[in-house]
Amino acid sequence: MLVRERMTAQPVVVHPDTSFGDAMDLLRAKKVRRLPVVDDKGALVGIVVEKDLLRAGPSAATTLSFYEIPALLAKLKIKEIMTKRVITVEEDWPVEEAARVMVEHKIGCLPIVRGNQLVGIITETDIFRAMTLALGGEAHSLRVMVRVPDTKGELAKLSSQIAQLGGDIRSLVTLVGKESKQGEITMKVLGVKRDELVSALGKIGVQVVDVREVGTKYEPKLISSH
Repeated sequence: MLVRERMTAQPVVVHPDTSFGDAMDLLRAKKVRRLPVVDDKGALVGIVVEKDLLRAGPSAATTLSFYEIPALLAKLKIKEIMTKRVITVEEDWPVEEAARVMVEHKIGCLPIVRGNQLVGIITETDIFRAMTLALGGEAHSLRVMVRVPDTKGELAKLSSQIAQLGGDIRSLVTLVGKESKQGEITMKVLGVKRDELVSALGKIGVQVVDVREVGTKYEPKLISSH
């Protein structure tokens, strides 16, 4: 999966001379939290996020009068607020590499550029959706999590055993521990019964950690102090 498949093309943008008020109105109207800043030629020159605008606005502790605040904000331009050093990636990057950059730099989005021209934006929400898609499964399939030795041939042995049962692996994600000598595999399997699958995997030395049917809807729990 590449960035171009998950990014938002032609994102909402602002110009360096866009006013504070217009940028805030745009955030609310378009329901976005980040605004890439482009010049007259469409080149990326900065980015402004919602918290930058909120930080630039008046606080409850301000000593300015009610009449002074609007006049000052009207003069404030995005170029005075925006981040000018912007981390970007290209559209042909793998999605997981874009996610790695976001994690390493502790940022919530990445403008996508072609040369210096803005062509899109990808956010942590897009990454989460991509992960959900990768781990997705069909109704009546099984979500199976197993641990296997981190050695060559284990995945082939696992998939061969499932194929012999008449099962079909519809998605698969692997994780290898940094210090552990075991790998963790989560997969969605169609066309095989739970007990048969657990028994067959046990015969080839695969440790089954969890098995459950896909389709169960998990509801979040709300805890409120009010």
